[in-house]
Amino acid sequence: MTDVKKVRKTVQGVVVSAKTEKTIVVEIAFRKQDARFKKTIRRSKRIMAHDANKEAHEGDTVVIVESRPFSKRKRYALQKIVAKRTVDVPVVG
Repeated sequence: MTDVKKVRKTVQGVVVSAKTEKTIVVEIAFRKQDARFKKTIRRSKRIMAHDANKEAHEGDTVVIVESRPFSKRKRYALQKIVAKRTVDVPVVG
């Protein structure tokens, strides 16, 4: 029997929620062409991902990878954090 490795999907997006225990919600933005009018439309999708070490926070850009089912809606796991959120300090004056 040959050992065939399945290629796992990797997706990059922004964390929109990190409130639950070991779970992050990542918003994936993409562009799609309308079938009828041929206009390019921006779409987004929210994916729940497993974050075992609780290292991602809201606003971080992350890469998630397809993995085994962790729960009913969690089918992805955090692979790496690409960029941390930059905190803007408001200027008072």
